[in-house]
Amino acid sequence: MMLSLLLAVLLGSWVLTFLMMRYALAKKMIDVPNERSSHTTPTPRGGGVAIVVAFNLALPCLSLLNVLSLNALYGLWGAGIAVAVIGFADDHGHIPARWRLLGHFSAASWALYWMNGFAPLTIYDAPVDLGVMGTLLGMFYLVWLLNLYNFMDGIDGLASIEAITTCLGLALVYWCSGYSDQIWLALLLAASVLGFLYWNFSPARIFMGDAGSGFLGVSLAVIILYGAWLSPELFWSGLILLGAFIVDATWTLIVRLVNGEKVHVAHSNHAYQHAARYFASHKLVTLGVISINIVWLLPLSLMVGLKMLSGIVGLMIAYIPICILVWKFKGGRPA
Repeated sequence: MMLSLLLAVLLGSWVLTFLMMRYALAKKMIDVPNERSSHTTPTPRGGGVAIVVAFNLALPCLSLLNVLSLNALYGLWGAGIAVAVIGFADDHGHIPARWRLLGHFSAASWALYWMNGFAPLTIYDAPVDLGVMGTLLGMFYLVWLLNLYNFMDGIDGLASIEAITTCLGLALVYWCSGYSDQIWLALLLAASVLGFLYWNFSPARIFMGDAGSGFLGVSLAVIILYGAWLSPELFWSGLILLGAFIVDATWTLIVRLVNGEKVHVAHSNHAYQHAARYFASHKLVTLGVISINIVWLLPLSLMVGLKMLSGIVGLMIAYIPICILVWKFKGGRPA
């Protein structure tokens, strides 16, 4: 039953992405290259809607099969769809950053309400319940992850590959940690992205757009939070798996803030964008991120999930080499 559902979601996403290409061309939703772009060919955008529709139509099946609580279903549905609608509207015509941010915080509040707030964490094996501060931290965690995912969706296939490898990694960690019933949520999201990836891998025939990237960011954030309620270690495992995106986006933001730049203005100064120009290849950088995720981050995530390594220690070990890479590729600095 589950495998049939995953296959149906994959095929549905594949077909919907093709239809979204036709729609984007008809509505002239085209990304035209400019001085901030990492691509050179006008390309339709908004294909991430296929991911949103395929995932959300199939999501109730997990509740019906008793592998997803109703609270988690409502949290994922409400937050994900709200962020996707905001992004889709922005794909059609610019929405001021302050209104987007208001919508994002509203979506984060919705998710936290249904997820019973921010889960208690373990820091150096000591349990820590942050209470009200945890709720505030949870809001910024959700909003930052959904926005950084948007920032990191700048070259062919990268955001799709990151979502797929993170979801597959989460499923493996859950399985090995004794939560085998919980693997299907992550696998469902991976299947919905895989159908889209066929059209998005280099050279991309359609881009994800804000609707898709924001949706993936908030959905991954909520899924990781859901895992944290099962076991605090799973929260750290999820952050480790997303390390390539979290480090590049956060480092770049800090550098731009220190340099007095307007952080809400579009740019192409992330480390992955510098790397794509340096190697003159989107595909090579995307494959490089796959290698980092599988060879470096996944084993550390497993060690933390299996309680062989403290979460905060595992996070630091995982992030330090990525920080060096981001520094080497001049993250945040002008090209």
